[in-house]
Amino acid sequence: MSHEIRTGIATVCLSGTLDGKLAAAAGAGFDGVEIFEPDLVASPLPPGEVRLRCADLGLSIDLYQPFRDLDSTDPERFAANLRRAEHKFDLMEELGADTVLVCSSVAADAVADLDLLAEQLHALGERAGARGLRIAYEALAWGKEVSTYDRSWEAVRRAAHPAVGLCLDSFHLLSRGSDPAGIAEIPGDKLFFLQLADAPHLSMDVLQWSRHHRLFPGQGAFDLPGFLAPVLAAGYAGPLSLEVFNDVFRQADPARAAIDAHRSLLALAEATAARTGTSDPIAQPAPEVRGPAFVELSAGDSLAPVLSALGFARTGIHRTKPVERWEQGTARILVNRSGGPAAVAALAVESADPAAAARRAVRLDATRPPRERGPAEADLAAVTAPDGTALFFCRTGNEGDWTGDFVPTGETADGIGIVGIDHIGLAQPFDHFDEAVLFYRTVLGLDPAATGEFAAPFGLVRSQAVADPLRRLRLALTVSLLRRGEWAPGVSEPQYVALAVDDLLATARAAQAAGAPLLAIPDNYYADLDARLALPADRLAAYRELGVLHEHTAEGDYLQVCTEVLGGRVFLALVQRLGDHDGYGWTDAPVRMAAHRRRRLARAHAAV
Repeated sequence: MSHEIRTGIATVCLSGTLDGKLAAAAGAGFDGVEIFEPDLVASPLPPGEVRLRCADLGLSIDLYQPFRDLDSTDPERFAANLRRAEHKFDLMEELGADTVLVCSSVAADAVADLDLLAEQLHALGERAGARGLRIAYEALAWGKEVSTYDRSWEAVRRAAHPAVGLCLDSFHLLSRGSDPAGIAEIPGDKLFFLQLADAPHLSMDVLQWSRHHRLFPGQGAFDLPGFLAPVLAAGYAGPLSLEVFNDVFRQADPARAAIDAHRSLLALAEATAARTGTSDPIAQPAPEVRGPAFVELSAGDSLAPVLSALGFARTGIHRTKPVERWEQGTARILVNRSGGPAAVAALAVESADPAAAARRAVRLDATRPPRERGPAEADLAAVTAPDGTALFFCRTGNEGDWTGDFVPTGETADGIGIVGIDHIGLAQPFDHFDEAVLFYRTVLGLDPAATGEFAAPFGLVRSQAVADPLRRLRLALTVSLLRRGEWAPGVSEPQYVALAVDDLLATARAAQAAGAPLLAIPDNYYADLDARLALPADRLAAYRELGVLHEHTAEGDYLQVCTEVLGGRVFLALVQRLGDHDGYGWTDAPVRMAAHRRRRLARAHAAV
């Protein structure tokens, strides 16, 4: 991108009433807003006061929308629509908005003849232009006669009026599978406005898809950089504005959703600049990540004995905090004994440039956590993830690195075959799953990896993994799509650390012999596994004994053994990948979750 970007957001994207939405947009750093008409209609603020409120907040009003069903084959109806438009123009003048979005008609009397449609757009343009206003014409993907951007452009071209131009909406274009490349041939001064939205690939009615399942850029499956690049190549110089209809976003904290939305536009600008080889004033490539430096867990006294049984050595004690360092292979786990609920409290990643990585994260609207640092402690670059996890950037092995904060214990251990950290599993609250996916992707420069859904004992679970291209850093994010009631003991947003091993059976046997609380898996699972994979009898017997879960795909196999839940929320897993398996064992997740529940209920019954 060759110019400083301006960012905008439609008020429909956010929860609440108009005044709160405006405050959230300004607080997140947006330059302007689109005023969604129903938000204004429901507001007690007169249009002139909305204008002043926006000015006080530093927001421009970039668009008033939507004006529906303008064109008509019935002359009287069209005349009535022009009168309606004049009332909207009066309102826009009070608002201080100079552009109105006119959608292609969905009415039964919509105009099919492009010349007649152009004539009616010209007539509206005459009225708007006389008042210094502009018409941005948009093709709805479900429009009756105009549903593609090229047909809407032909209508605008034939209208031949300086006050009539196009509004391009990424959802309407990409949901129909249209090729955006031709946009580059449209004169830039006829591209009046741009609306951006992502979405997952779904097979459903496009109107319902649009109204309920849009996402912020980077949270879905659309190629938004591939859409934006030809728009900018055509010479579009207006704001990058979001129009996202989403049932979850419209119930979420508007301040938090607005920050997520703003981050998505900054990341899109960065991705588009990388795609096109152009410069972007805010863009910097994410410094290379080289795997986890450490994971910090808070789990009270329940974790240390398990780590010891898994062959970890306690190699250091923090100089000023109740934190211990446990190591085996390249796997480093910090145990925080300061109390509080069990959780992945912090994740540190090895970065090629920790300071630059943290600065870039802040530019992407991440916040720095408050930290108490002793005079001799390393000054680690850190930000806070949406789920509350502290995210550190570091380079282990450099002078003055984080390892110097720990007094060596002199303890060593031969280990039992754990070679490193395979991945970290972080379950998210329902309202913030898409936010977390976008945050970890953009801030760490990770790519989408495995994705899917699986039926768990208490409902459907959605899953998304993100990873670097070399798979040195992997995060597995999950969310329960619907959780209602407290009828059974549950684990709220469970988290885990998956530890990589070279020989799962040997490592699991050693862990079992040392007293590690390995999770028992029911015999029914192994009867089914035998039917599906026809494993040798001795191997299947070992699986039963150790609680091994085995996911098989065409690419390879994923073996795992899990511990019981430790401290109420966290568990550890031993995993081995065979062949080119790139998944996370989600096929077997329902079995593991049911086994964890059964063990929780047994402990609860024993405690009574």
